[in-house]
Amino acid sequence: MRVLGLETSCDETAAAVVELGEGLRGRVLADVVHTQNEVHEKWGGVVPELASRDHLQRVLPVLDEALAKAGCEMRQLQGISVTRGPGLVGALLVGVQVGKSLSAATGLPLVGVNHIEGHVLAVLLAETAPVPPWLALVVSGGHTSLYEVRALGEYRALGHTLDDAAGEAFDKVAKLLGLPYPGGAHVDRLARAGNPRAVDFPRGLSRRSRAAFDFSFSGLKTAVLNHVREHGAPSGQALADLCASFQEAVCDAVTQRAVRAARHSPPSAAKRRGSRSSCPRHGSAPTTPR
Repeated sequence: MRVLGLETSCDETAAAVVELGEGLRGRVLADVVHTQNEVHEKWGGVVPELASRDHLQRVLPVLDEALAKAGCEMRQLQGISVTRGPGLVGALLVGVQVGKSLSAATGLPLVGVNHIEGHVLAVLLAETAPVPPWLALVVSGGHTSLYEVRALGEYRALGHTLDDAAGEAFDKVAKLLGLPYPGGAHVDRLARAGNPRAVDFPRGLSRRSRAAFDFSFSGLKTAVLNHVREHGAPSGQALADLCASFQEAVCDAVTQRAVRAARHSPPSAAKRRGSRSSCPRHGSAPTTPR
């Protein structure tokens, strides 16, 4: 069975064609993504109205390119899926309306997909996909959460961020340091040449009970601001060291919760979903989108 997937929840327009096998295991035949970095760069962040308008212009060309790469036509599909939330309301409406229109025109069934559930279940596209239960760490854009996947469609939330998500903290710290948008990638690049122990930044909620799995990054963001106010805007090696120390603090906070959750209620496998860039000690660091 071949399914077309549409995604317009924030600042990327994406379409993919996935061939499904037994047990929801899938193979990606085509995956096309258009990013809006140039649209939002001058504003230093995502502007919802501009995001929606860009989706309107890009969604059909992106869809056509995905079908062409997959070597199939709409009549050869068996279903359509579209992100229905969470996300920016205007941006989501573009994808949902295109999905509804295609479904009405072709008679193909349409399924609305929860953005976060998509991250959690994306692991099923891997060649060695796990069998539930597993622990899912979702670190994507405005989301930082831990879930226990008991079965497909059955999830238990273990912890969420109480303020900023990890990706938001990356972007806000990057803006504070005067780095270009999107800032998370620039922080990560600079951190590779820095000393992660140069600045002792706090690990949010580190003194909480070992049975608590929530995250907090607002205090870390404030600590970076206070450091810059006290020592001035860094440059050169000092900037690399600050970025490395900040990224290390985020990595520690995320991995501590994940390991703590796995030990507290150990499922058969623990999987990371949504992380985007490398971290010197922990394998993956959350950055920007989505």
